[in-house]
Amino acid sequence: MSLPLAGRRVLVSAGPTFEDIDPVRFIGNRSSGKMGIAVAAAAQALGAEVVLVAGPVHVATPDGVRRIDVRSAAQMREAVLGELPADVYIGAAAVADFTPRSVSGHKLKKTAGSDTLVLELVRTPDILAEVATHPRRPSLVVGFAAETHDVEHYARGKLANKKLDLIAANLVGAAEGGFERDDNALTVYWAGGERTLGPAAKTLVAAQLVALVAERLDG
Repeated sequence: MSLPLAGRRVLVSAGPTFEDIDPVRFIGNRSSGKMGIAVAAAAQALGAEVVLVAGPVHVATPDGVRRIDVRSAAQMREAVLGELPADVYIGAAAVADFTPRSVSGHKLKKTAGSDTLVLELVRTPDILAEVATHPRRPSLVVGFAAETHDVEHYARGKLANKKLDLIAANLVGAAEGGFERDDNALTVYWAGGERTLGPAAKTLVAAQLVALVAERLDG
């Protein structure tokens, strides 16, 4: 019996990005990378050739998956675009929206008489939107939306604005799931439809998501 993603190339990004301030400090987020890496494993289990672009995470690489480690949003963008073309891109990474305009070459010290530190931040490239409008655009571009409220409103807005095919949304900062947990619950939206996955272990939710991706890819 042939596997649903046999012969397909799936590109997955996972984990956070760290945006350096100086040699010892950075701006980051709480993404563990567990969900994205579970997605990569699930895609490989369904027969896909999988490339995983991972931010700074401490999660083992699934068997059969080729991994590229990056640190910053700029490095993640370069790695993701460098791996196109692909049949599917699943952008599960929690990419920083902003990065310091300049990085200090030495550790920033506290200044006598000053209780504040001002950092100028600039927008990072929107990797997901760029992939979705790329000349070598994958057949299916899947985004993630981690929200603290109004999940469907923000997820459907992102789906349309970024020209995505699917978006997997979840509530973070609550008991339902999210960062730094082994379980999750997603609602996947597309134009004219939606499907709820979980709550369950991230490995199971990832398998359900990838099965849906295979279904939409064929349909």
